[in-house]
Amino acid sequence: MKKILLSFIVSLSLFSVSGQENNPHHGPWTMDECINYAIEHNNGVKQSQYSVQQSSIELNTAKNSVWPSLMASGSQGFNFGRGLTEDNTYTKNNTANTSFSIGGNLDLFTGLRVKNNITMGKLNLQAATADYEKAKDDIRIAVMQAYMQILYSMEISKVAAEQIRIDSIQVERLTALEKAGKVGPAEVATQKSSLAQSQLTYTQAINQLKMAVLDMTQLLELPFPEGFSVVPFDVSTFTLRQLPNPEQIYTQALDVRPAIRAEEIRYDYAKTNIALAKSGYIPTLSMNGGIGTNYYALLGYQNKKFGQQLKDNFSPYLGFNLNIPIFDKLVTRNNVRSAKLQLSRQELQIENVKKTLYKEIQQAYYGAVAARDKYNSSKAAAESAQEAFTLESARYENGKSTFTEFNEAKNNYLKATSDLAQAQYDYIYKVQLLEFYRGTK
Repeated sequence: MKKILLSFIVSLSLFSVSGQENNPHHGPWTMDECINYAIEHNNGVKQSQYSVQQSSIELNTAKNSVWPSLMASGSQGFNFGRGLTEDNTYTKNNTANTSFSIGGNLDLFTGLRVKNNITMGKLNLQAATADYEKAKDDIRIAVMQAYMQILYSMEISKVAAEQIRIDSIQVERLTALEKAGKVGPAEVATQKSSLAQSQLTYTQAINQLKMAVLDMTQLLELPFPEGFSVVPFDVSTFTLRQLPNPEQIYTQALDVRPAIRAEEIRYDYAKTNIALAKSGYIPTLSMNGGIGTNYYALLGYQNKKFGQQLKDNFSPYLGFNLNIPIFDKLVTRNNVRSAKLQLSRQELQIENVKKTLYKEIQQAYYGAVAARDKYNSSKAAAESAQEAFTLESARYENGKSTFTEFNEAKNNYLKATSDLAQAQYDYIYKVQLLEFYRGTK
């Protein structure tokens, strides 16, 4: 029986150390190490980081639009049939034409389109950066929750292992009493059945722990869960604390939460987009200029030399282009309307995000209050259940109580211990969540 108990107890440690070569971190992970690793390696966070880089490129493109464009071109053409001679008459002969040019274009005034595009590019980059911070916040919350779930599962595994230890002691005691003829086989069989049930409970607890570890390693983008373990929480440092009210937390959260900041930036983006749409009403002015030359040859005739023609035909040019919008089939008007609607939608989006944040804070706060109350009750219940179980164990071993009474006391004690662990880690998580909303975690 001791061998069976030992195999169950060491299974958790085997799960933690097997496959250590797949774990890039040596030894148990702290919560901060898990959070930092997840921020660096989680694919969702990486995608948000790439969005920031893409927005930075788009801003650079918008800024570069103030520069003139410059292009060079060359062409070679052949004409078969009648060709123009030097004396400006046509003859039936083939001709060849070679031309070269360098030209550029500069926007002198674009109705503030360039200015607004640059402003929108900056705002888009700021929004993408805020989204990136929000993605990191989301992974922090997920890791915190997964970490607490692992710790809770570890406690439940310990409780289940303790249940096996208690039942194993009783099986050994009753087996010895059976050999001495003081109890019957039925009592031993009943106790062995209880031990088997305890072993099943432990197996289920270990499987739950493995699933909790799997969830964490998937958040960390680790290839395998084997070899992963966490640093246990020092319960001796656990103390109940006074919680700030939801309104205080919400006021602080409005200043630090990137989700709020991202939507406020998008509101400014929408306002600028209205100005950009209105620029369709404004005239634009551009300038273009360049130099060009060509070589013309009438095949079968004596033509000027190539270099001489390029020199003679050299010609610079300069031009201005003014566009005055008169009627664009109401495209600009509808663009302005759409931009104003987008601004109105963004106002609602900000309100929705704020309401969602306040709702989450309220849920975390009242959840923490409930967990704190449950912890106090569970602590008192666990102490009472432990005392009752100690007394009942003594009565049972002295033959003054039945197996049913002993088993009921044992189950009450183990359940109270489990409830205490659940309330404790639930409270710790919700307190950390409130600190996270306040920007202190």
